[in-house]
Amino acid sequence: MTADLDQALRAATARLGAAGITEPYREARILLAAAIGADQAGLLRRRGGDLTTEEAKRFDSMVARRGLRISAAHVIGHREFWSLDFRVTEDTLVPRPDSEVLIETALELRPERDAIRSILDLGTGSGCLLLAALSEYRGAWGLGIDLSPRAAAVARGNATALGLAGRAAIAVGRWTDALSGRFDLLLCNPPYIPAADIAELMPEVGLHEPRLALDGGVDGLDPYRLLFAGLPQRLTPAGLALFEFGIGQAEPLQALAEASGLVVVACRADLGGHPRVLAVSHR
Repeated sequence: MTADLDQALRAATARLGAAGITEPYREARILLAAAIGADQAGLLRRRGGDLTTEEAKRFDSMVARRGLRISAAHVIGHREFWSLDFRVTEDTLVPRPDSEVLIETALELRPERDAIRSILDLGTGSGCLLLAALSEYRGAWGLGIDLSPRAAAVARGNATALGLAGRAAIAVGRWTDALSGRFDLLLCNPPYIPAADIAELMPEVGLHEPRLALDGGVDGLDPYRLLFAGLPQRLTPAGLALFEFGIGQAEPLQALAEASGLVVVACRADLGGHPRVLAVSHR
C-alpha cells in the first residue's frame, strides 16, 4: 500500500494547525523530509508521487508526536548547531541558534586557535557547546559534565559521531563537585528560568524539555551564584568563562559577577538583539 505524498502533506498541515503549531505547513514539510530520509530539495523531487507504507507510517507517527507539542527536533531526533549535526532526546535541551553566541564570543575573545588547550562545559546536555568549541580549537581537549546520566550518554554519542571522542570526555556530576584542574575556557548554559515562570513557557519547552536544565531557582540566578564563587579555582591565569543567560538578567548577573570578585570582560547579544552571553575572568 502507498499513500499520496501531497495529500499526506496537506492532511499533516491541517493536523498541526489544529494543534496550535505555528507555521504548520513548514513544520509538516520538515517532518515529511525526515520521514522519507531526504532534505527539502529531495522532498521537492518527490512531490506528485507516493509514500511507501513505511514512510507513511513514520510520517504519521511524527505528526502525532508533534501534535502533542513535542518539538520537531525531539521528534526527528537531531538538530544542527554550529553546522554540526547533534542527536537530541527529551533528556537534553534542543540546541538553539542563540547559544551559538557563546562560540562566537569565544572565537572573538580568543581568536588564536592555539590559545585554548583545555575546555570545560558545565551542564553539557547534548554536548553541543563543548563539541562545537573543540571543532574550532583543534589542539584542545575538553570535559563536559552533566547531572543527568542519560544526557551524558547522548553527549558521548555525539562526540563519537562527530569524530571528537578522542578529545572529549563526558562525566556525570553536579557542576564542579569533585572536579580538580583548571581550564583555559569554560562554557556554561545553566538553568536560568525562574521556577515560577516555567509553567508559562511554550509547551515544547515547559512540558518536554528537562526541568533540570530549565529551573534556575526563584530568580533564575541560583546556578550563577554557585558557579561564580568557585570560578577562580577552575580557570587558568588567562582563563575565560562564558555564561548564557535569559532576557532581563544582564544587569543583575553582571552585578553578581562583580560582587563575586570576577572581572566582566564582555556582554554579547543574541540574534534578536537581547543580551545573552556574559564573559568573565578572575583577574
